[in-house]
Amino acid sequence: MGHPIRVRAATACALIAVTTMASAGVPKDLPYPNGGNLTADQIIEQTYFVNHFYAFKNYAIVKKGRKITVLLNKVKGKKPTAVTLERYLNNDYDDGNIKARDMAMFRSGKLKGTGMLVTDYVDDNKSQSYMIWLPALRKIRRFAQPAHDDAWGGSDFTFGDVVLRKPFHETHELLGKETFNDCLGYMKIADNEQTRYTRNVPKQGSCSPKGKEVYKVKSTTKFKNWWYDYRISYIDARTFADYRTEYFKGGNKVKVIDRDWVPLGKSDDPRAVGWGYWYGTTLATGHETWAVIPPEVNKVNAKYKKDWWSEKTLRKLKR
Repeated sequence: MGHPIRVRAATACALIAVTTMASAGVPKDLPYPNGGNLTADQIIEQTYFVNHFYAFKNYAIVKKGRKITVLLNKVKGKKPTAVTLERYLNNDYDDGNIKARDMAMFRSGKLKGTGMLVTDYVDDNKSQSYMIWLPALRKIRRFAQPAHDDAWGGSDFTFGDVVLRKPFHETHELLGKETFNDCLGYMKIADNEQTRYTRNVPKQGSCSPKGKEVYKVKSTTKFKNWWYDYRISYIDARTFADYRTEYFKGGNKVKVIDRDWVPLGKSDDPRAVGWGYWYGTTLATGHETWAVIPPEVNKVNAKYKKDWWSEKTLRKLKR
């Protein structure tokens, strides 16, 4: 009985790390807008481009010295639980079949030594493929694409939030432009809740989006009887990075996801950005999730062997 539970947990947590995949028909060479008034659909396509790192051939969050990405989950009033991880995304495919591959490696916690490889295909009607390395079994397991509304690993994110939602799964309405006048959310950790994984995370929320001009876009789900009716996104008018997404059900706000974005690499494309952190909270319970990516661990357009994104790499992981 232990192995199936471990597989589901590992699959769930790996998916938050590989926050790409799921082609929405948005091309990897989508041009940057050349002025003019954009529609809501065009804005959402640009945001999808940004979130899937199509501005880069490859993107990675690695381990550099003691610096590594930490993923925290916190039940209200309790110490946060943590895992650390690396992640490697490759968008550099042109065979007409594979669109991208994304690999996550877990370096600490109960998932230590677990690896996940997700393959996304050019054909929008073809499901993604999921491959997970289970170090305790020394075996690879393959999985079907999960359901959009499945929650992963007790977190505040669904698989739809993380990897599966495509622009055509919703209808989009532009509510206008405004100035973003808030700092982003973050996990407040009391002195008696500290762990070795929380020592170096930010002590306050990022205020870098404050004062930026944003598009306000309402996206209404096409799924019936869904966990949310619509969500509102605040999207940078220059970079198309989405700073905040608010989810509503029955007229009430039920969840918020905030993303801190940082410039990456040397590029004239304003969309060449990545995450500094990703924070989410479910308002009814106060549960929080926080993925913190130190700036030192970001790498873009690095050189890797052709077979890096393969079973071979997963099998080398050690517990």
